[in-house]
Amino acid sequence: SLLGYPVTEIETMPDVAANSLSIAFGDFQRGYLIVDRAGVRVLRDPYSAKPYVLFYTTKRVGGGVQNFDALKVMKFSAS
Repeated sequence: SLLGYPVTEIETMPDVAANSLSIAFGDFQRGYLIVDRAGVRVLRDPYSAKPYVLFYTTKRVGGGVQNFDALKVMKFSAS
């Protein structure tokens, strides 16, 4: 924990280096919004051999920062 808050390590964040944004801190429930569109799209493959039929499904999901005051990112500098 950090200052009483739980810590989660995300492997896709950049390593600590000069001019890198490597640490994010804040309330992610307030700061980040996940948008989930209703419904799933189904596409039937017209070229699959009978009796086997292939289906392709897609679902649109997105997200973004909703409240910039709830999240802070630390930028490192070279010394």
